[in-house]
Parts: sequence; structure tokens; C-alpha cells
Amino acid sequence: MKVSDIMSSRVVTVDRNEPVIAAARLLKRMNLGALPVTDRSGRLVGMITDRDIAVRCVASGSDARELRVDDIMSRGVYTAAAGEEIGAAARTMSRAQVRRLPVVENGKIIGMLSLADMARRCDMEAAAALADISSNLRRASPQKRPDEG
Repeated sequence: MKVSDIMSSRVVTVDRNEPVIAAARLLKRMNLGALPVTDRSGRLVGMITDRDIAVRCVASGSDARELRVDDIMSRGVYTAAAGEEIGAAARTMSRAQVRRLPVVENGKIIGMLSLADMARRCDMEAAAALADISSNLRRASPQKRPDEG
């Protein structure tokens, strides 16, 4: 199964030059936890989450009406391609510890793939990705203590 088979093609985005308060209002109105951030040409340049707003804006005492989305967004966003296999996208989500992936074509966002999309359509891959993403601890190989022979 391909990403394009289950992704949501209705994507709400915010421009990087918008004030943070505009992103916060969009998140609230659309009941979302994250928004893809685009430039004027529609190219994906980052993501902004409700947590970004709380930690990087509100907690730092910045004015959400003055601060721009570009100032607090996360850069280096992990993405998926529409033709990518769901399993590969699930592995990306797991490695990156993210619950949603923007789907891009030629740098422009064409959809979003979320764990919820995967859970509805392909249970095992979603369950594995969710287990990895939700785990704060990574298992390490048992190591001998210095006092062990």
C-alpha cells in the first residue's frame, strides 16, 4: 500500500511570515496539533506545533502578535513521497519520533500522513510506529558493569 492511498489531501498550511497568533488560531479552529509551514511559493519549509508555540513563544515571554512563524517553527522536517510504501513511511515516523508526515512532491506539500490514517487502514504498521514513537526510552544492549568480569 502506498502513502497516497491513505494520506489526507486536505492540508491546512500557514505561511512562514504570518504572526504566531495566526498559527495558534488556525490550530484551534481546525482542532490540529501541527501545521506545515510554507513559503510564498507553497514550498514546505517547516512545521509548527502547539508545543512550539507554548515553549518557544509563550514560555519565553514573546508576543505572539509580533513573533513570526518562521522564528519558532521546526526546520528539517521529515517527509514522505506519495509513491512511498506505508511501511517505509512508518519507519521514518518511528525514527523521527513524529506522529505525522507531510507528503511532498517537488518540494510542495500535497498531503499529510498521520498515525491515525495508518491506524484506520493498516493496523500492524501503525501499531509498531506508535509503539516506537510513544516510547521515551530506547532499549540498549545490556552492557557489563566495570565490576563484572
